[in-house]
Amino acid sequence: MGISRLEVENRFIDYFSQSTEIYQGMQLLDTKLGGTIPLDIVITPPADDSPLPGLESVPTSAAKAVAADDEFAGDDWDDEFDSDEGFATQDDGFKPSYWFSLAGMREIDRIHSYVDSLPETGKVLSLSTVFSVVKNLMGEDIGGVELAIVQKSFPEDMKKLMVSPYYSDNTQQARLTVRVKETSKELRRDEFLRSVRLQLEESLGLAPERVQFTGMLVLYNNVLQSLFRSQILTIGAVFAAILVMFLLLFRSLSLALITLAPNVLAAGIVLGLMGLAGIPLDIMTITIAAIVVGIGVDDCIHYVHRFIAEFPQDRNYRATMYRCHRSIGRAMYYTTLTVVIGFATLTLSNFTPSIYFGLLTVLAMVAAVLGALLLLPRLIIVLKPLGAEGAQ
Repeated sequence: MGISRLEVENRFIDYFSQSTEIYQGMQLLDTKLGGTIPLDIVITPPADDSPLPGLESVPTSAAKAVAADDEFAGDDWDDEFDSDEGFATQDDGFKPSYWFSLAGMREIDRIHSYVDSLPETGKVLSLSTVFSVVKNLMGEDIGGVELAIVQKSFPEDMKKLMVSPYYSDNTQQARLTVRVKETSKELRRDEFLRSVRLQLEESLGLAPERVQFTGMLVLYNNVLQSLFRSQILTIGAVFAAILVMFLLLFRSLSLALITLAPNVLAAGIVLGLMGLAGIPLDIMTITIAAIVVGIGVDDCIHYVHRFIAEFPQDRNYRATMYRCHRSIGRAMYYTTLTVVIGFATLTLSNFTPSIYFGLLTVLAMVAAVLGALLLLPRLIIVLKPLGAEGAQ
């Protein structure tokens, strides 16, 4: 039940105590400065070569009308206008980007409003921010001509600040820059990304191939998800490899399975308690299961090897167990106690993952030695993998 509750979702701010500058700084970024971790949503225009609604071309007369304002157009307007990259004649027509049309503006406004309304998001910037500035200057009834002129005639310094971060001339893609509140207790990165994509596709009608997520939030979420999947696959592969090793070492399938049982139980105890306690798997805690297996295998091999050496003396399972506990069992106990004391010092750290790592490693070592000294001998006595007692 505890293992089924394991998750990889965590808050980076929880790695530090509230008195640290890192915690206070991240909290300030989320509450006052618009969010901590960046997410970029890249939107591709629809695959449609038809003329943009409301603007089949930008007439030369409209372009020249705006060009009359030197402060807006700049001194090099005439050169730009006459060049191949400038506005074309009315016959050829300059065809602006989809995003600088009425349809594109309305679509990017809808996407911007939806993303901005989410409780997990802070500051959201996009072409919609630029359009809102244009609306404030020119009024709400701007049309396709005005939007196309904005795309073409913006001064370069203003374009680099207001347009280029949110629109690519080469790919014709629009970008929404979102700041996600890392300190939000409701934030579930994988669920959040899935939900946003689902809403963009179903509620706002965007085709799946038009939407792409990128940024640090996506990268961090992918790292955590791949860690979780790889951990599960790795544990299964490790136990299979250990079983083969035990078969080669002890030349007995029953003894190999008996020796493997305490390791499986120890790993299950540690991972189960993590799930019940709500401790998420991350880059630090994900290694605990591997530590459990390593320590448990070491103890079990020592004990079974000694048991096999002692058993032929009287072929009595219980008497052999007592002898093993007084010899190799005593060494396993004191070795584990020493290592436990060493790892317990990590609990004095201010870095929360170090505390978890220390506590869980201590728990892993205790579970491993208890499995080797309690469960393992009991299974040997009950199942008698070395043959019947008293027989030569």
